[in-house]
Amino acid sequence: MDDQDLLRYSRHILLDDIGIEGQEKILAAHVVIIGAGGLGSAAAPYLAVAGVQKITLIDHDTVDLTNLQRQIMHQQESIGQAKVLSGKNMLEKLNPNLAVKAIQEKADEKLLDNLLQDTTVVLDCSDNFTTRQLVNKMCVKHGVPLVSGSAIKFDGQVTVLDSSKTNAPCYACLFPPEQIFDEVQCSTMGVFSPLVGIIGAMQAAQALQLIMHIGEPLTGRLLLWDARSTEMQEIKVSKRDNCPVCSIKS
Repeated sequence: MDDQDLLRYSRHILLDDIGIEGQEKILAAHVVIIGAGGLGSAAAPYLAVAGVQKITLIDHDTVDLTNLQRQIMHQQESIGQAKVLSGKNMLEKLNPNLAVKAIQEKADEKLLDNLLQDTTVVLDCSDNFTTRQLVNKMCVKHGVPLVSGSAIKFDGQVTVLDSSKTNAPCYACLFPPEQIFDEVQCSTMGVFSPLVGIIGAMQAAQALQLIMHIGEPLTGRLLLWDARSTEMQEIKVSKRDNCPVCSIKS
C-alpha cells in the first residue's frame, strides 16, 4: 500500500481485527458477484469502497424503470443499459483503483468453471433457484466460499456456505435440488426497498470476514430477517450425509 491507500483505508487499519495485514488481504481479493440487481447493488459498492480491487459482475439483464426503486447501482440514465455495465460505471467512480469485469451473460457451468479457479469468495445475489443450485455446485467443486442471500416482500435471509470446512453444509443441504419450490418474483410479489440493502450489506460484511479470516461468519447458520417486525432469527444448519452435491465431493 502507498500513502494514498493508507489514508483511504485508515478507518479499517485502525481496527485491531483488520490492521494493515487484513487490509492487504482485501486489496488482493477477487470477488465474483452473481446478479447486479437489488442484492448485488447493495453488496458490490461496500466491497468496492472497502478495497476489493478485483470484482467480477455477472448478470444478463438490462436496467428498467421498475429496478430503480431498490437497485442503487443504477440510475435514471441507466435504463436500457446492461446492468453489469451500469454497475461497473458506478463502482469505478467509487474507487478509481478498482478493476471491474462486467459479464453480460447468464451464469453457466462453463463460465463459472473458468472464473472460480481464481476467486476468493462468491456472492450469490441471483433471484432464482436454478442459478443458486448451479453456483453452489461450482463453489463446492472449486472449494470457494459462497455467501448466499435472498430477499422478497419483507423477508430476507443470508448464510455462508464454505465447502472448505469439513462439516459445513452447502446450499443443497438446505434446499435439496430435487425438491420442488414455487419461484416467487419481485415483479409479482413486490419487495421492500431497504430490505435488499440490509441483506446485500450483510453479504458484503460476510465476504470481508471470509477474505480476512476474522470473526465468526455465518457458516452453518441461516439468518432470517423480518423487516415488518424488525426481528432476526438464526437457524442452525447441518451438512446432509446424503447431499447430492457436497457428500459426493467429500
